[in-house]
Amino acid sequence: MDIFLQTDRLILRRFTESDVDNLVALDSDPEVMRFITGGLPTPREEYENDRMPRYLWYYEQFAGYGFWAAVEKSTGDFAGWFHFRPAEDAPSDEPELGYRLRKSCWGKGYASEGSRALIDKGFTELGVSRVVAYTMAVNAASRRVMEKCGLTFVRIFVADWPMPVEGDEHGDAEYALSRADWEARRGDDPRLERLHQV
Repeated sequence: MDIFLQTDRLILRRFTESDVDNLVALDSDPEVMRFITGGLPTPREEYENDRMPRYLWYYEQFAGYGFWAAVEKSTGDFAGWFHFRPAEDAPSDEPELGYRLRKSCWGKGYASEGSRALIDKGFTELGVSRVVAYTMAVNAASRRVMEKCGLTFVRIFVADWPMPVEGDEHGDAEYALSRADWEARRGDDPRLERLHQV
């Protein structure tokens, strides 16, 4: 297992081609995909031919950035994934944070736990100056995760998505956390996860 980092309850590791089944199963849950595709699943061929090769390519091109499979320490089960990498048109020191977890893992604090660990690693090891995250404005659960991780609301904007999703007429929300703000609150926030480097 090629471990990237660990939190108290999660292991974040590199994806391998054998994870295609995990990803297809994750995206087959309409509730997981509600705010992404309106509930439609991702075809296996898309993971096999496009997404998985891109995930693996990322590890070779960008040290410390990429897409990470999340595994529950207590069970060894695939919990979902996190990504931490700059968007195509963004500066290399301003990565975007994202996450997608199995429904059975919702409500356990995994999203904020994994996200805080990535944010901490970004600021302490990767030279990050600012972390950004986006979600649909109506996705209250995802917005709460961003706030728990210390990100603050920036704006509502309208994105041009390839397919309409219920609620997208309300736009998307952008959140961000600067290095200065992270450093200012780091010593005062007991929720910040301790990283166990491997």
